[in-house]
Amino acid sequence: MLDDGDDIHPLFHGAPGTTEFRKLRKRIVRQAREAIDAYGMVDRSDTARRPRWLVCLSGGKDSYTLLAVLHELQWRGLLPVDLLACNLDQGQPGFPATVLPEFLERMGVPHRIEYQDTYSIVMDKVPAGRTYCALCSRLRRGNLYRIAREEGCEAVVLGHHRDDILETFFMNLFHGGRLATMPPKLLNEDGDLFVLRPLAHVAEADCDRFARAMGYPIIPCDLCGSQDGLQRQQVKAILDGWEARSPGRRQVIFRALTNARPSHLLDPKLFDFAGLALAARTEPGTPEDID
Repeated sequence: MLDDGDDIHPLFHGAPGTTEFRKLRKRIVRQAREAIDAYGMVDRSDTARRPRWLVCLSGGKDSYTLLAVLHELQWRGLLPVDLLACNLDQGQPGFPATVLPEFLERMGVPHRIEYQDTYSIVMDKVPAGRTYCALCSRLRRGNLYRIAREEGCEAVVLGHHRDDILETFFMNLFHGGRLATMPPKLLNEDGDLFVLRPLAHVAEADCDRFARAMGYPIIPCDLCGSQDGLQRQQVKAILDGWEARSPGRRQVIFRALTNARPSHLLDPKLFDFAGLALAARTEPGTPEDID
């Protein structure tokens, strides 16, 4: 069914017909569906209500993959939500403002393009030589929350993938002194919006191969001249090294994040160590000890 050329969402038109690509596509769609179900991103018990999601589209490989997969699942009746694609043009010099609107129109995808010059604010507030990413992200998130509310959406949907989650985990471990990462489903501070990451189980390399094979018009994320900070690059290099020496290491670490054992960590807020009690011992020679 996934390979029927007459029954396919426009976002998949022109897909390579190779066996390798079909396997890649099926794997990404399956992993996204598994994450949506595993983390309860859709309330399937309430069939009378159809929620609306704001799908954030930056123009990078990950967000194109997210957009295609969600529309494929919706197209096949496996995702009972309405989708609104959204790009926030933050006023970065050189940003190709016509690329995404033209692409979305051509694909027949409902969308909203929003212009907010957060770039000027970031340049004014961040000292020279410092990375812009933290403040830029906060301003972007605030605007996306506002747009979601204006559009009647209950969720802001982001394209973070498995490798983003792993890198954030190790950044928190090495530099933040805490065991935490990007959760696949989060309630915002005001409690009125979900933040969802349906690609939580998908490898970055798969997103890259998929988006490039489809020929989506990828927009670079470094137009402002800033990168995501030295810490993330260092963590990525460490993970790349581990993966090169032991293929599959990333997936093993990711699986560990889904298999936490609070009783085998050291946080008394998660496990009642003080409340542990010994079981009553049976006195030697009592009937329980006699065969």
